[in-house]
Amino acid sequence: MSAAIGSVPIGTAVSAVAKRLLDYFTSGEIEPGTRLPPERQLAASLGIGRSAVREALAALEILGIVDVRPGSGTYLRSTASELLPETLNWGLMLAAPRTEELIAVRGELEVFAARTAAVTITEEQLRKLHEHLVAMRENLSVRTRFIEADLKFHLQIAQAAGNHVLADLLQSIRSLLRIWVERGLEADEDAQRAFEEHERVYEALRTRDPAVVEQAMRQHMDTAGERLRRTVGEGRPAVGEAAAEA
Repeated sequence: MSAAIGSVPIGTAVSAVAKRLLDYFTSGEIEPGTRLPPERQLAASLGIGRSAVREALAALEILGIVDVRPGSGTYLRSTASELLPETLNWGLMLAAPRTEELIAVRGELEVFAARTAAVTITEEQLRKLHEHLVAMRENLSVRTRFIEADLKFHLQIAQAAGNHVLADLLQSIRSLLRIWVERGLEADEDAQRAFEEHERVYEALRTRDPAVVEQAMRQHMDTAGERLRRTVGEGRPAVGEAAAEA
């Protein structure tokens, strides 16, 4: 495995360690769902300290690339390749102030996408949007499926807006916020409320009135932002921006 990963220089920033691990995890050499080697083994392969590997894995968990299961180990997510952020710099990761800023940016982009989609969305796109809404309703108690349907719902709106850059940005931001979205929907009442918000956005889009759509999406983003900020505030301490570890 050492040759597969390749060592990194001592003192390398955590973001660079995370990138090296990410390259290895998505190289095709390990199957999705596989339990990853222990931290000490990864650290030995990279030639660095375990704490740097621990922080890098925490970064990849936030990105939704790996799943850390206490008492069991760390696993490569089956959907990792679909969640890779393609347009945002790795330096955006992790620190709480950056996360707050990212939540705010996401909210405004989602509102812009919805308002634009109000006049460009097709009947076929509305049908697909409804399918994602139904999937959310049918999986209120199955959070992973609920969240996947939630993601597809928002990406469908971005695609309906006809702006590829916007769609890529939103997918990247959602990847960066994924772990917080999951934690923010752990309670049944939060999932139910989120579904109802999406339902109102869908109904607004059916009117094709940009003002109505903007209001529905802004209300959703306001409450979704509150859930995310609450979750970030309750979560573990931020890993830090480009911290180095010998």
